[in-house]
Amino acid sequence: MYKPPEDIITELLKEDIGVDIDQPVSINLKQRMSDRRVGVNIDQPVTVRVNPQLGVNITNPNERKREFSVNMKETLNGDIMFMEHKDIDIILMKQKKKIVAFPKDIMSEVVYGAESRLMEYLRSKGVIQFDSIQGGNVYGSLEGKILESQDHDEMSMTVYELSEWMRSESPRTARKEKYTQQISDMELHPDEDLSTELGEIPHEEEKGSIRSYGMFDPYLYGRYTY
Repeated sequence: MYKPPEDIITELLKEDIGVDIDQPVSINLKQRMSDRRVGVNIDQPVTVRVNPQLGVNITNPNERKREFSVNMKETLNGDIMFMEHKDIDIILMKQKKKIVAFPKDIMSEVVYGAESRLMEYLRSKGVIQFDSIQGGNVYGSLEGKILESQDHDEMSMTVYELSEWMRSESPRTARKEKYTQQISDMELHPDEDLSTELGEIPHEEEKGSIRSYGMFDPYLYGRYTY
């Protein structure tokens, strides 16, 4: 099928380099008899439209990068353990998608207070379900179910919030350790005003207000002790 030269050139420009010509081009072919060369003369100006491929970079001004560090251990089944707290141990169960807090030593009001603060913090941050906080199958434990997300990684967000809660507990733990150390120092290394040296106070034959003799003892058949 015969095609005019102008159509052939237009198609080549469009297919090879992505150039569209808005209006037809008038081309005159002149052949030189001496060297058999063909010259092309374009009679009218040509408007060329180029469709380049552009790359777009989207910058989100609200995006923030946060770096944090936290000590944790991984179990054989892939769960994550947080053991740095002084009163409780925290287990992040990946497969069951829940968080469980266990007493570190014995159950007490201090331990329950730490577990309650943990669950309330995660609930306020939108990590665990409101109605999922309950006692676990281990005595003294407290657990909560992690919410599912379509846009974020639940485990990464949970680890970050747990690290933030651990960091918020640091001042409370420091005050508790300082108080315990003060009590220990007061008992083992008391001040001069609150202590006496051995032999500084002479020994008396009878001390205290309870007499050890001359008292009626009903368990000795109604006798007096001497």
